[in-house]
Amino acid sequence: MNLARAFFDSAGRDLQKTALFWGDAQFSYGELCSRSLWVAERLAQDFGVQPGDRVGIWLKNCPEFIPALFGILQAGAVVVPINNFLKPNEVQFILSDAGIDTLIADAAMPEALAALRAARPQLRTLPAEAIAAAPVTAPSFAGPAEGRLSAIRNSQSSQLCDGHRPPLQEPSSMLAVIIYTSGTTGHPKGAMLSHANLLANLESCRVALQAVGEDRFAVLLPMFHSFMLTVGILLPLCVGGSIVLVKSLHPAKNILQEIIRHRATLLPGVPQFFRTLARAAVPADLPLRVCISGAAPLPGEILREFTARFPIPLLEGYGLSEASPVVSFNPIRGPWKAGSIGLPISGVEVTTQDDAGAILGPGQTGEICVRGANVMLGYWNQPRETAQAFRKGWLLTGDIGHHDRDGYFYITDRKKDMLLVNGLNVYPREIEEILYQFPGVREAAVIGLADARKGEQPLAFLSANDGITLHPTALLQFLRERLADYKLPRQIIVLPDLPRNATGKILKTHLRQMLAAGQLPGGAPLASP
Repeated sequence: MNLARAFFDSAGRDLQKTALFWGDAQFSYGELCSRSLWVAERLAQDFGVQPGDRVGIWLKNCPEFIPALFGILQAGAVVVPINNFLKPNEVQFILSDAGIDTLIADAAMPEALAALRAARPQLRTLPAEAIAAAPVTAPSFAGPAEGRLSAIRNSQSSQLCDGHRPPLQEPSSMLAVIIYTSGTTGHPKGAMLSHANLLANLESCRVALQAVGEDRFAVLLPMFHSFMLTVGILLPLCVGGSIVLVKSLHPAKNILQEIIRHRATLLPGVPQFFRTLARAAVPADLPLRVCISGAAPLPGEILREFTARFPIPLLEGYGLSEASPVVSFNPIRGPWKAGSIGLPISGVEVTTQDDAGAILGPGQTGEICVRGANVMLGYWNQPRETAQAFRKGWLLTGDIGHHDRDGYFYITDRKKDMLLVNGLNVYPREIEEILYQFPGVREAAVIGLADARKGEQPLAFLSANDGITLHPTALLQFLRERLADYKLPRQIIVLPDLPRNATGKILKTHLRQMLAAGQLPGGAPLASP
């Protein structure tokens, strides 16, 4: 079994069923199968792509992303989804690092593509527009599912991978996807995920979310992101469900309109969207049965606002690209614990460990470590980084946290973000959770500021809700009532917006860079007593 086989087998149960909603357009499983095979044939015959070659996808959210994904897999190649917000020089690093000579991209950005070809002359591109215009063979024949799929394959890809073992028979241990991490320090690294890694994570997510063929998943986040790749694309299509790909995110009411119009039942999103949803004018016929918060920590205040407004479960989960990516969820039927990333999903083990690798008990703080069939093969061409990411078979996540006696895990911060103030550990997320509770605070981020006397001091960045002015004196008093003195931010800087990546995660690296470059406005000093 591999991802291509899983998709085709799922499609074969009902080729006429709508697999994808895109505004007024609808795409059946048969259409997506047909176009996937067309992509595979073009890659093999016209571009000379061989099994194991890396092929990039550099697209905004669009229907063509799906046949591009499965077409690459069908050709036996390795998918490399690329952040569509990156600049050409950033994309060029990924192309060079992964050895990508074939890129599926949007022809509507000729200057960017020209820059890529100038830096990598051997690069060839398959435009998304060609996928959209590809002929579709109508699957109108009867017979068992496998027979129908065989007819489609035979009609469109009889020459596919001629001279090579057909990719649908490749072992699941083969490399399927390389996800490049966000690169919080230095260049991004490519996490290598096998077919087996992703299939294991799909099955665990299916069980955790009780996903069935009647479900429709609303997709808002970028499709290149590991969270959306697994939960928003692979999961619905491999269980025979449907995707509601939201065409426009602005204004936010467009999202609600699409969810209601196409009766979406599952909504994976980021925390800030759920705060917006909790405050929006929402009709009574909202069809959602569960919402999933991922890609960034869910502040407790947002969870409280949402659950006070809706009877819909909002499940905070946790994952990382290196784990395909999902590691844990709050259970769908509860109990849901505010601030917790929930319980490990089936087939995944999670522990907290000290720096020597000793496993810690309930309430003890250490590094979150993960083990399971979903854990990556390693980093592409990075044997040293791969070795550093593992210890005795455990993936070291770099996240600091603990678990309670019920087995629920809590992330307190990133290991590298932890501050040492007078030798005491200070976790920025604890301060951020308090800041989010102050009326009018829309975004909050805390980083460390070097201090000759204390080693480090917390420095807070905030943005306010529209029309709100944050008063430093009132904010300081609020913090003093809730935080130990050594945890109080030395300074608070209010910005119009905090820098975020494509999935809504606040970029603390950018804040540090702006601070070092002196590009931040003066903030309100909050001197500790």
